[in-house]
Parts: sequence; C-alpha cells; structure tokens
Amino acid sequence: MLCALVVVAKGADEDALLGIAFVLVLVPITLIDLDVRLIPNSLTIAGAIAALVILAVVEPGDLPEHLIAAAAAGVFLFVFVLAYPRGMGMGDVKLAAMMGLFLGRSVAPALFAGVLAGAIVGAVIIARVGVEKGRKTAIPFGPYLAFGGLVGLFAGDALVDWYLDTFA
Repeated sequence: MLCALVVVAKGADEDALLGIAFVLVLVPITLIDLDVRLIPNSLTIAGAIAALVILAVVEPGDLPEHLIAAAAAGVFLFVFVLAYPRGMGMGDVKLAAMMGLFLGRSVAPALFAGVLAGAIVGAVIIARVGVEKGRKTAIPFGPYLAFGGLVGLFAGDALVDWYLDTFA
C-alpha cells in the first residue's frame, strides 16, 4: 500500500523510484525494531546504497544535497547518543543518516515529526505509569523515525518550502 501511495504522490515514473525504495526499507526496519529493539546494519547499508545508486542515475545533481542531509541528520541524532547513551542506539543514528540520503532537505521535517511522535508516546507512557517507571520504560525509536520518514517523503518538500517562505 505504501508503494502505491508513493506512485500516486510522485507519479508513475522515475520520480517514484527513490520513494518506493525508501518505504521498502522502512517497513522491515520498523517491524524488526519493534520486535527485537535493533535496527540491522544490513538494512541501513542496503538502503543507503540503494539511495545513492538511484540518485546517481535519476537525479545526479541532487546528490550533494542528499549527502549533506545524511551527514546532518546522522550528527543530529549522534549528539543525543552522546548526551544520553542509554536512551538511543547507533542504529537510530544510522537510520537518520540513511533517511537523509533518501529525503534530502526533507529530512529536517522528518526528524522533527519522528522526535515529536516519540516524545508524545513517551509522555503518554509517563502519564499512565508515572515518571519513575515511565522514564525507565524502553521503547524502540526506529518506528517513530520511520513515521517521520513518511512525513518527510509525502509532505517534507511542502513543509520546507512553507517554512522558508514564512521565516526566511
């Protein structure tokens, strides 16, 4: 269904290839992280390679933007890992970097949406079980990043354009 949504949103041509590859890697990452709280390197590496190959073939001029976005997204989450190592794993950092390769500048609203979704779920858990127990409840962050990735894929360009038109 996600692949069909990508085709509807991006068109039935080469513009959809990057989005289709992205959702095809996000789904297993989400399910595996929910099941075993691990984001396999094999999936993030395969996703990164797929993004680079598709970009090089379809939109080679966009490659620098996507590389910068990947580095920025990875560093952004790496700061969180350094600040609180038990709160997030390196798989999340690698996932964010891979998302940057697929999304380019749209990775910014994707990360925002993912962090916001994770924070809301965390707040609900704390409200239900209390602060002490809620802060110790481990929840995988990959699914929230994947949700943010979908936001970035389907609405990221519009959100970035709106932000730049409004505040820049």
